[in-house]
Amino acid sequence: MAQIEPQPGILDIALYEGGAAHVPGVANVIKLSSNENPFGPSPHAIEAAKNAALQMHRYPSTDHAELRQAIGEMHGLDPEKIICGVGSDEILSFLCQAYAGPGDEVIHTEHGFALYKIGAHAVGATPVEVPERDRVTDVDAILSACNERTRLVFIANPNNPTGTMIGEAEVARLAEGLPPKAMLVLDGAYAEYVEGFDAGRALIDVRDNVFMTRTFSKLYGLGGMRVGWGYGPKAIVDVLNRIRGPFNLSNISIAAAIASVRDVAFVTQCRAENTRMRAWMAEALAEIGVASDTSCANFILARFSDAAEAEACDAFLQSEGLIVRKTGGYKLPHALRMTVGDEIACRRLVAAVRTFKGRAT
Repeated sequence: MAQIEPQPGILDIALYEGGAAHVPGVANVIKLSSNENPFGPSPHAIEAAKNAALQMHRYPSTDHAELRQAIGEMHGLDPEKIICGVGSDEILSFLCQAYAGPGDEVIHTEHGFALYKIGAHAVGATPVEVPERDRVTDVDAILSACNERTRLVFIANPNNPTGTMIGEAEVARLAEGLPPKAMLVLDGAYAEYVEGFDAGRALIDVRDNVFMTRTFSKLYGLGGMRVGWGYGPKAIVDVLNRIRGPFNLSNISIAAAIASVRDVAFVTQCRAENTRMRAWMAEALAEIGVASDTSCANFILARFSDAAEAEACDAFLQSEGLIVRKTGGYKLPHALRMTVGDEIACRRLVAAVRTFKGRAT
């Protein structure tokens, strides 16, 4: 009898659940559960994707040179230090595959993105959870958790699902204090929502132990295309490219991403609208007794009195055709993560929460 078993750690991975998109029996729902750009992709990206579809019988570029060049030009980066992947998720997985394994430790914060723990388990490494301080990354706690087995330290800045972030000085202090064999990975999936933020670029340019990842899934509105990228020391990029599949991105995805990163006007407009409605949502929710931390992303982590109230509010919102994200899996059972949608969606969401709170009193 065959005894086929997966590698150690694989069965410790809980299946990832994306944000819901449907409510049984409810039509015309508003999805505010996956932090998607409510305005969709750039019109230029749509046109580029249509044109590229005419060549879908051709294999795509293996080195993504044109996309890396566009990213480099728009962000002031050396294209030779850029790697592209199927969302930033793939690059995070590459980092685990290349730099961690059995006997190694991978650090993540208690409310950090689920993929960090998944990536560690997938390669047989040990994920180490570090507490945050009032839902904010705690540099001292991370440094205290480091030892000679530490290989990767993942932090999202801004963080998901809390929306909080730490400043450049704290990130630099963290990088400086890591053990010699440890790498700091800065997940910048939401970095574009912070005006003027370089997501760690300046630090990477002067250190050899820091790497950042970025995505086209959020502000650029290409979640369905699955395009991400990473930037770091050339030696690390070279290692990651050795395990990257040669045709990991399609012609259509590459064309859409190039058009997106070059459409500065569209990005600027989407960021401004997000900033405006995020501030309005946070203030309006606070006025009806729903607290939240200052968010630097495109969502708000709304906190309720306890898990029961959060669960009841979620059920009520679903009945109203509004889908948000429960965060019990991130050890925040008393909270709901609410994507900042367009103005109509934001006002409808707040009105529904106000009705729920009124019914509960």
